[in-house]
Amino acid sequence: MKTSDFNFELPPELIAQEPLPDRAQSRLMVVDRKSGHIEHRRVMDLPLFLWAGDRLVLNNTRVIPARLFGHKVATGGRVELLLLEEVGPHTWDVLCGVARKPRPGAELLLAGGRLRARVVENSDSRFMRVEFDSREPLLDILEEEGIVPLPPYIHRDIEDTQTPNVAQRQRHQADRERYQTVYARVPGAVAAPTAGLHLTESLLETLKTAGVGVSEITLHVGVGTFKPIKVEELTEHQMDPERYVVSPETAEAIHRTRVAGGRIVAVGTTSVRTLESVTGPDGRILAGQGRSALFLYPPYTFKCVDVLLTNFHVPQSTLLMLVSAFAGWELIRAAYAEAIRERYRFYSYGDAMLIL
Repeated sequence: MKTSDFNFELPPELIAQEPLPDRAQSRLMVVDRKSGHIEHRRVMDLPLFLWAGDRLVLNNTRVIPARLFGHKVATGGRVELLLLEEVGPHTWDVLCGVARKPRPGAELLLAGGRLRARVVENSDSRFMRVEFDSREPLLDILEEEGIVPLPPYIHRDIEDTQTPNVAQRQRHQADRERYQTVYARVPGAVAAPTAGLHLTESLLETLKTAGVGVSEITLHVGVGTFKPIKVEELTEHQMDPERYVVSPETAEAIHRTRVAGGRIVAVGTTSVRTLESVTGPDGRILAGQGRSALFLYPPYTFKCVDVLLTNFHVPQSTLLMLVSAFAGWELIRAAYAEAIRERYRFYSYGDAMLIL
């Protein structure tokens, strides 16, 4: 299959700009892979479709407010950085959001003057490496001064972010809370595992009480999740590696579930990629940590995941291709067409799909 095969027309007004007040009230399209049957529910109905003995796998990564604004010390020129990954003590790889990137050795003043940085490397692309100098822990400064790096299709007024008004502050605070799963606890992502945004603590407790097991993995979602595919042949596309951690406890719990005949229910494509990356030839999960650049597209035989909870994805995206590999592109194409007819809300703050 080719990249263009995964295109579809989406009315712009269906791209959700705000989350619903109640996470679990999001609509849930239930798709049966065997019969092709499509059912319309709410996320709160999830316990109707999961059984005692199944195991829910959550990605517990936490989105850091990784967007910083400031200026060049020498010239006063505006600087915008998106922190991607810590690669050494006080040293981070970042994306620079201005046309004229500061040169190596340039000093930057960020976060309202609370944070200084020195450019260490400056590649030909938008990537840079910077070394931070601060008396305060960097993550503490980010929590107070950073901006949540929302996907580009969620429109926010950031022109005056360095001196935001009351309405902007309230909106940024709302995004800090809602562009985060209720179980997020390991800082490191620059994008949320958005399928999990629909789950509430109450809903998770209901599932546990019904006998559904819950395990966690960590995959720190990187900026590559928004990276468009620029080649027509899928075999030529390279995924950006993302860091993952799978604990021995999670690996053993998944093994026990499968031996007992339970289903592995992945919450989100990030959980799928992690599990499929660490499943060995014998079907057992290999605990550990590393980087995954696994690109899943049709045809692919899944080794671990039996059920998938996911969002409605961008045309021609790697996420849509993964979902199509799981359910079949023809069925997903039909499901998406029905979602558009039924006015489902798309993308990160949108509605959800459960594929059985």
